[in-house]
Parts: sequence; structure tokens; C-alpha cells
Amino acid sequence: MQSTRLLDTSIRVDGQRLWDSLMTMARIGATPESGVCCLALTDLDKEGRDLIVRWAKEAGCTVSVDQMGNVFMRRAGRNLDVPPVVTGSHADSQPTGGCFDGIYGVLGGFEVIRSLNDRAIETEHPIEVVIWTNEEGSHFAPAMVASGVFAGKFTLDYGLSRKDVDGKTIGEELKRIGYAGDVPCGGRALHATFELHIEQGPIL
Repeated sequence: MQSTRLLDTSIRVDGQRLWDSLMTMARIGATPESGVCCLALTDLDKEGRDLIVRWAKEAGCTVSVDQMGNVFMRRAGRNLDVPPVVTGSHADSQPTGGCFDGIYGVLGGFEVIRSLNDRAIETEHPIEVVIWTNEEGSHFAPAMVASGVFAGKFTLDYGLSRKDVDGKTIGEELKRIGYAGDVPCGGRALHATFELHIEQGPIL
């Protein structure tokens, strides 16, 4: 594999492949208004996570899940001793969310990995695409609780104990859908982080 240090402006992602991935995901929890309803840690959230994890493994990524259910899909870099470059977003939606809000950042980051694979480009740092759990906060309050635990803003016990209106906790629902990981949440170095995001409103 070749190694590159300079920006190669000829490199482009496959826009059609990214669009096709987005449209495949948009069928999970699709609403009549062309949006999605895919609340965190529901069966639909599990379906979407499972699909993305399968795509990641097919692309040669290793997949790990931390104690808050955050999913990290890692493409190895040349240097095993340096921290990863991380990108991604969330896969959960608002009850009447748009089909690009959040998931665009996950699949956009994943398309970068696919495009690097297409060209057999080896990066210096590992690249990780992350799915953050319950970013929207529409199922469990507060929003951004799992990324908040990762960043040290909340304790793990606090995050896992958040309840929905039926009294079910994040910890219980992570176990139910099979995403209660054992990797520590946070406490590790990151080289850089990026998030590609579309905040959808009444028009987009």
C-alpha cells in the first residue's frame, strides 16, 4: 500500500455510493413525510447499527463497542503507536427527524474509509468512524449523554441509569439490543475529531 503525507486534490469519494447508503438507511424507520423515526436503543436503532457494523466489517474495519454503546469502526493506520483520527455522528433520530440528520456524519465518514480502500491508500494514523449513542435525547434525557460520558462530562453510572418514560434505563436497553460493550468509555487519546452534520428543520 502506498503512503501519502500531502493533500491529493484528485481524491474524491464515491458520491453515488454514499447516496445509496443514505437511502438504504432511510428505509429503516421511514415516515410518510420522507423522514425517519429511529429513536435511540429501539429495535430500529439496532437494525441500523447492525447494518452499518456489517458494512464496516466488509470494509476491513475492526469494530468495538464501549460501555455506553458507542460504536467505533477502525481502519488501521501505518503507525500502530499513534492515536486515531475520529469522525462520525449519531444514528438515532428525533420522533419526526430528517433522514440525513446525524447519519450523514456516520456514513460520510465511512465513505472516506471506503474511498481510501478503493485507492489502497495507507494513512499514518488509524481512522475511526463512531456512532454516538442517544445524541438526540428524544428517548432518554439528556441529549449527548453517551458522548458526554466519553468526554468526562458525565459519569458512567449516570449515563447508564438514565430512564425513558417507561422507566427503562439506557443500561438495560443496551443489553436488550446487544450493544452493551465492555470497552471503557473515554479516557483515551484522539489525534483529531471531525463531524460532518446536517441539522434538518422544516425545509432541510
